[in-house]
Amino acid sequence: MKNILLTTAMAFAMTTPAFAAGTHSGGHGHDEAEVGHGHAEMAAGTPGNAEGVTRTIDVTMRETDEGAMIFEPASFEFERGETIRFNVRNMGEIEHEFVIDDVEGNAKHKEMMAAMDMEHDDPNSVRLDEGKSGEVIWTFSKAGTFEFACLIPGHYESGMHGPITVSETSAQEEVIQAQAEIEYTQGTIKKVDADGGKVTISHGPLVNLDMPSMTMVFRANPEMIARMSEGQDIEFVAEPVKGKLTVTQMR
Repeated sequence: MKNILLTTAMAFAMTTPAFAAGTHSGGHGHDEAEVGHGHAEMAAGTPGNAEGVTRTIDVTMRETDEGAMIFEPASFEFERGETIRFNVRNMGEIEHEFVIDDVEGNAKHKEMMAAMDMEHDDPNSVRLDEGKSGEVIWTFSKAGTFEFACLIPGHYESGMHGPITVSETSAQEEVIQAQAEIEYTQGTIKKVDADGGKVTISHGPLVNLDMPSMTMVFRANPEMIARMSEGQDIEFVAEPVKGKLTVTQMR
C-alpha cells in the first residue's frame, strides 16, 4: 500500500507544470512587517530564538502502511507569546517538509509549489530528506487558528496537515490579572513576635473580610515575619487560614 502511495505522490508532482526551479525565501505570511533582526512578522507569528524557547516539541513525519502521510502529533495548542522549538524528524521513505502558516497562506504556497519546482528556505519551515532531522523555532505572537503542513505536491492531499490553536490569554496573564484585582490594605506594624509567628498591625478596612479599621494580631509565615519590623508601613492582604487571620501577601 505504501508503494502505491509513493507512486501516487510522485505522479502528482510529475503531472504539474514546472515553470521554474529554485529556492523560495522571504516568508509565507500575509501583511508582513519587518521586526527585530531582519525577521518578518508572518500570519502565524514571528521567528523565535533559542534563548527565548519556552517549550520543545518533537515532531515526526512519515508515511503509513494504510496509504497516508502524517505528522505526529496531529495538532498543537499554544498560548500567545510562547516560543516553541519544533524538533522535526523525517521517519518516512521520501522527502517531507514542515511549514507553519495560516490555512490561506499554506493554500497559496501549495499552489505555487504545484506550478514550480521550488524549495522553501524560510524560518517557519524545514525540508528534510528521509532519516534527517531539523528544527523550527517559532514565536506565536498572535492568537488564532493556524496550520502546519507539508506543501510538497501530493503530500498535503495525503494527510500532511494539522491545526495549531493559539489562545488569547495565557495562564500567566490570568495570574497577573488576578493579582491586580487583589485588594491590599494599608497598615503599620506595631509589634513583631517572630517566635510565635505573630504580628500586630494597625490597619485600615479589610475589604475582602468586611472588617473595619482596627489594630489586630495576625499570623504570618517565617519568611514574611523576617521582612517585618516595628513601625514599618505596609500594604497587605489578610485571609483566614486554618481558622486564623493570616497575612498572605505583603508589599
